[in-house]
Amino acid sequence: MAEKKEEDWMQRKWRPLMAMMYMFCCLCDFALFPILFTVVQFWEVQAANDAFRQWVPITLQGGGLFHVAMGAVLGVSAYGRTQEKLGGAAQNVITPTLDSTVPVISAPVAMPMSMPQVTTGFGGKAAPPAAYQPEL
Repeated sequence: MAEKKEEDWMQRKWRPLMAMMYMFCCLCDFALFPILFTVVQFWEVQAANDAFRQWVPITLQGGGLFHVAMGAVLGVSAYGRTQEKLGGAAQNVITPTLDSTVPVISAPVAMPMSMPQVTTGFGGKAAPPAAYQPEL
């Protein structure tokens, strides 16, 4: 029996750590820092301390590129992890590639009328047969 090679902790935990880092950044930038910013303004001793300034979220500077980038990183990593899990459960999962070749679709094989035709969907699970498509 072959044992699974032990992975480094960073290789196993980088996805949850990335999500927790993003959650921490959002929590600080949208909840903690605005509250602290308002509290600190009460300690100002200048003559203009009655004009309160509003907290401007740091992560929204530059059109929110930080959130777009984190959404891309977390989205792609979640998709990749899903593919890894499905690949472990069923070895015939088709994973997307950046190949430019056109996939070849073969014609369906005629089945006897006594046996219902069962098609397979994503991950090799049974799926309903395709609906009838009239010829145009």
